[in-house]
Amino acid sequence: MLNTVKKPEASATTGLLISNGLTLVTALILKWPLAFVLWPYWIQSIIIGWYARKRMLALKNFSTEGFTSNDQPVPENEKGKRSTASFFVLHYGFFHFGYLVFLLGMAKLDSLQDGFWIIVCGLSYTFAQRKTCRQQMASDALGKPNLGTLMFLPYLRILPMHLTIIFGMIGGSTFSILFFMSLKTAADVLLDKLDRRPAGKMANS
Repeated sequence: MLNTVKKPEASATTGLLISNGLTLVTALILKWPLAFVLWPYWIQSIIIGWYARKRMLALKNFSTEGFTSNDQPVPENEKGKRSTASFFVLHYGFFHFGYLVFLLGMAKLDSLQDGFWIIVCGLSYTFAQRKTCRQQMASDALGKPNLGTLMFLPYLRILPMHLTIIFGMIGGSTFSILFFMSLKTAADVLLDKLDRRPAGKMANS
């Protein structure tokens, strides 16, 4: 039983490490500025949001304890689940539209080569996230995860990009790229494990 639980986690973590490694190597070879490195991460964030919505809508038994909307408790029913998923899409999408506007201004894609590798790097994150989502949904079906927690967790995954933009680290130095990718990879691995924890704990309770 222990091996069947750990293998998906190891597989997803390995996928994240490979994807981040691919992005780092591509950035160094093509001599991307840091702003270009944010493009694959933006694509990854969209993928995370898409799977988060899918996970919420797939819930059959869930809790909304401590979760409110407009100062009212969110109901533990289909309407509450769907309204939460819809709000998440709008709010999460708003954040990423803002990032898109920023990236279009700071890192215009004038090269087909850059555009191609940005898409390759961005989509490489899909495989790890798909495996993560499958494991999460299987655990959710065995427990009673909190809907509010599931809605909040994807925002933690965009922190590295958000901090990079706030502190203006949009240079072209190798150090900036290595620093950002180290921060991002650590956040990916740690927060990916955290994202599994609510379902895993509840499935074992």
